[in-house]
Amino acid sequence: MTWILPAAMLTQAVDSPALPAGWAAEPKWDGYRAQLAVYEGGRVLLRSRQGTDMTAVFTEIRSAALAQLPAGTGLDGLM
Repeated sequence: MTWILPAAMLTQAVDSPALPAGWAAEPKWDGYRAQLAVYEGGRVLLRSRQGTDMTAVFTEIRSAALAQLPAGTGLDGLM
């Protein structure tokens, strides 16, 4: 299976914190927004929303992903 990371979702400023039905939101904390993918064969890719490969900078996240996530897993979040 070939798995490709989708484009990162961008934040959007709003006038009111009220959300439409069926929507969810989270506060923006300082840090990095990144996507993580675990591929068959043990390859891990940690990518910034601009597409920069951040895997070598966050080796502890790479190690944790290999130890805890199955191949074909993809995550999008803040670090």
